[in-house]
Amino acid sequence: MKNIPIILFAFLITMAFLNTGCYYDKAEILYPETVCDTAAIKYSNTIAPVMSSFCNSCHSGNTPSAGIKLDTYNDVAIQAANGRLWGAVSHSNNYSAMPKNGPKLNTCNLAKIKKWLDVGYPNN
Repeated sequence: MKNIPIILFAFLITMAFLNTGCYYDKAEILYPETVCDTAAIKYSNTIAPVMSSFCNSCHSGNTPSAGIKLDTYNDVAIQAANGRLWGAVSHSNNYSAMPKNGPKLNTCNLAKIKKWLDVGYPNN
């Protein structure tokens, strides 16, 4: 019975050390940056997944936000042609920054969209 406080104290100290074991881990090591492949950019394999992940929750269906649909190639191509797509995702002046109330797309997704726009926004 006399050893219980000592054992409990040792247990608590051990747990405290174990609990702080990941404090000095480096994000670069744990989550290495992947290479951003912009070699074969097409709507179906590159742009559609970005639209689906970041845009279509608001810009699809029968009543899309601001009347802007982005759930088909033709819908996205219209916004690409008039400059709104790049203006919105790049947070350019005089454009409504998208995703609305969210962070700017990561540099890889922006690079993919920019490359797609620069090569004439191919469908397939």
